[in-house]
Amino acid sequence: MTVLPRNSTRQLLPELLAPAGSPEAFHAAMAAGADAIYLSGKRFGARKYAANFSDKEIEEAVTSAHSHGIRVYVTVNTLVHDRELAGVMEYLVWLYAIGVDAVLVQDTGIAALAREYLPGLTLHASTQLTIQTSGGVRWAHEQGFSRVVLARELSLEEVCRIAEETKDTGVGLEVFAHGALCYSYSGQCLLSSAIGGRSGNRGMCAQPCRKPYSLVRGETDEYGRPGRLSPVPQKNRYLLSPKDLCTYSHLPELVRSPVASLKIEGRMKSPEYVAIVVSTYRQALDAIAAGTWQESPEATRDLLLAFNRGFTGGYLLGDRYEKLMGRDAPDNRGLLVGVVEQYDRNISVAKIRSVIPVQPVTGDGMLITGPGKIDPDRGFALNSPPRKTGNGFTLAVPGTVAAGASVYITSSRDLDAKVRRIIAKPDPGHLRPIPVCLDVTVLPDGSFQIVGTILRQNGASLPVSFRSRQHMEPARTHPISCEQLEQQLKRTGGTPFTVRHIQLHYDGTMFAPVAVLNDVRREFFQLAKEQLEVASRPLPEDVYQVRQRLRTMPLPSPLVIPARPDVTSSRFRLSVYTDSLEGVQIAAVSGADTICYEPFLPSGRHQCTEREPGTSLRSRILAAMDACRDAGVTLVWKFPRIAHDSSLDALIPEVVFLHGNGLKECMVENPGIAHALLSAVPSLTLHGSIGLNIFNHAAVTRAGISYTLLTLSPELSCEEIRILTGLAMAHGNAPVFSLIVQGSSEAMITEDCISRLAVPCRRNGTGNEGKFPSGFLGLQDETGRVFPLITDGDCRTHISNASELCLIDLLPAIWDAGIAEVAIDARHRPPSYTARMVTLYREAVEITGNGTGQSREAVLNRLKEQVKEIAIGGITTGHFIRGLRE
Repeated sequence: MTVLPRNSTRQLLPELLAPAGSPEAFHAAMAAGADAIYLSGKRFGARKYAANFSDKEIEEAVTSAHSHGIRVYVTVNTLVHDRELAGVMEYLVWLYAIGVDAVLVQDTGIAALAREYLPGLTLHASTQLTIQTSGGVRWAHEQGFSRVVLARELSLEEVCRIAEETKDTGVGLEVFAHGALCYSYSGQCLLSSAIGGRSGNRGMCAQPCRKPYSLVRGETDEYGRPGRLSPVPQKNRYLLSPKDLCTYSHLPELVRSPVASLKIEGRMKSPEYVAIVVSTYRQALDAIAAGTWQESPEATRDLLLAFNRGFTGGYLLGDRYEKLMGRDAPDNRGLLVGVVEQYDRNISVAKIRSVIPVQPVTGDGMLITGPGKIDPDRGFALNSPPRKTGNGFTLAVPGTVAAGASVYITSSRDLDAKVRRIIAKPDPGHLRPIPVCLDVTVLPDGSFQIVGTILRQNGASLPVSFRSRQHMEPARTHPISCEQLEQQLKRTGGTPFTVRHIQLHYDGTMFAPVAVLNDVRREFFQLAKEQLEVASRPLPEDVYQVRQRLRTMPLPSPLVIPARPDVTSSRFRLSVYTDSLEGVQIAAVSGADTICYEPFLPSGRHQCTEREPGTSLRSRILAAMDACRDAGVTLVWKFPRIAHDSSLDALIPEVVFLHGNGLKECMVENPGIAHALLSAVPSLTLHGSIGLNIFNHAAVTRAGISYTLLTLSPELSCEEIRILTGLAMAHGNAPVFSLIVQGSSEAMITEDCISRLAVPCRRNGTGNEGKFPSGFLGLQDETGRVFPLITDGDCRTHISNASELCLIDLLPAIWDAGIAEVAIDARHRPPSYTARMVTLYREAVEITGNGTGQSREAVLNRLKEQVKEIAIGGITTGHFIRGLRE
């Protein structure tokens, strides 16, 4: 929380956190009034396509920000390979040494190493960690995080509940307040990775959610393969494109909430965007603190003109579905000012009816779009002034436009001028000066002894002692008075300081030229600035100790590959993911060793139909336990990848009951869910699946939660897997490693319910009235690829890759890489698919463990051809062979 120093009666405000994708944007954020700024270096940041900062630029930014009491957070929020660990740790030590205020982290291995070797470095949990529960915040606290950037899918009510339930931890909660929204839960999106190898988890998202898609439906055969696809007519094409978040009009609610920081998204945005958005929110927050705030139409117009895809209050403020989505266009909308009433072809002039009391001026950028698809959009610069009419204005338009077309201002000459003023002449209240108290003594020899006390933004005081080289001389005629000397010494122009109080010890009998007094003042404040910068950094001896500690850390060299892991003593196991009781029963008798059952969960949040009607969750799991017990296989209750606290409230009692009746093992994809389960049942055996994003051995050996089995990230290559498992096994006490080798890989999970576009959803009744679309539903991109869609009990949409993952012919390499269990993902597929695929992989597993040479290769290739016959959309090896694009 930040206290505005100008008036002690003002209430506490949440921190205003601004983005900076370049040094120019950084200075714009400072000038506009940010309390803190987040930025990235050239490596390990989740926005690799931003300009970002060199090491020198980061150091300069930290120095400049700290001189004005502004905090700097650096993003190191990508998943990191083992070969990069040493480089990341050196980078973190350097960031610690230059005094950054915090580092944002996604990779749990990096967080654990930083906690162990850099305990003085403040860590913030990135939104990429997908923390959406109280258990997630508690887990983050135990992992050394002092702040959590919560998932954007939480409502303000849920945020307040999490804050109340975790207030004893002292962890600050940060929420996004303005900017672009991701369609998928951050950290759980693999769509860009699946389509083009550009991973959002590695900072290279290609934003496929902003592309056009068609909704298609069809029938499915006995294996769940779609056929006879036909389009579901839609008014709009950009089915995955959300509007932009804007909480400006709800800032009083956010200020009253327990949120510690309001974050503006925008490291890919221009300095001009940063200046306008930050300045608008700064002025609003200051006015709220002063009790004078009123929502300003001018401020809203500025935000719209800065950039917008249409505005929404987001999940934070209760918007969902069409209130949140902007499916008509994926790019900047500008400010809607009017509608075309008629167009005169003879003089190329359009008559516009105003919809708001704003008219364009010469120099503005204009866009006229719609109303149909016949006439193209018209974008142009306004070179002549509009003429006012009774209810609007006329415009000269270079090209035909139709009546009913919408007229937008996309760039504003007046807004550009406002931006220049913000950056060139910051509001003195924005770049808040640092108070200093002075005790000044003019010594008998005429030199100055100045003892200053700097009052830092964190409440601490910093003493500064100074003895001048310059001297005053005994006055011959006109001595400098005490008042004149005080006024000279209080001038702080060009420095970040303001003199709050001065105590002067001077007998009024001496004289010195103004230039001498200016030199004294300048040298003192330069010393104060230097000491303030030093005080913002750790002590040299602390940095030395950290570097010494780092030298003892057993990190792998990028050039040294560990020996092949020894897994010959264990049996290659086959696991199956299924979401139906029938799938459990089929897999149990078809050859699976382990069954991970993820039952369809009817939600308390929405009224949706169960896919297995007539049976309770408890009875289904008990029946699955019986089926597995009879077949001699292991049952694992797999939890959904996303589960908010409201869902866990209902599920945890079921875990307690079922554990008491023989259920021993559960699988999770989120550390917050793991924390909640272990808090309720400490003796529970936990398995981890791909949502945990296990990317390096440190994430395994220092997980903070004891997993019996861990499923590695599908974004790892074979070589990267071999390095990870080898290092983890060398570390000791490594879990069993699993890899999903077959199935329609889940590429996205989103709170948006796309099936509503095909089948109306009635959720406002009191019964289970929701209806899921029958048959197959998918998204078709412009290349013709079709991505299957599944809707769960919380009306979330799960989007799968267009091609089915198949690694059956690569099982020997997988075994050699240290993987002891391979998994078939048969969720959302009929029992015949499960039976056939388990049978094929059972044979492949056996031949991998017992066969050799050409005969084994021939069998695996034959089995691969049989997999192709029942796969959806063909097959792919994912990233196993080549890895991600870097």
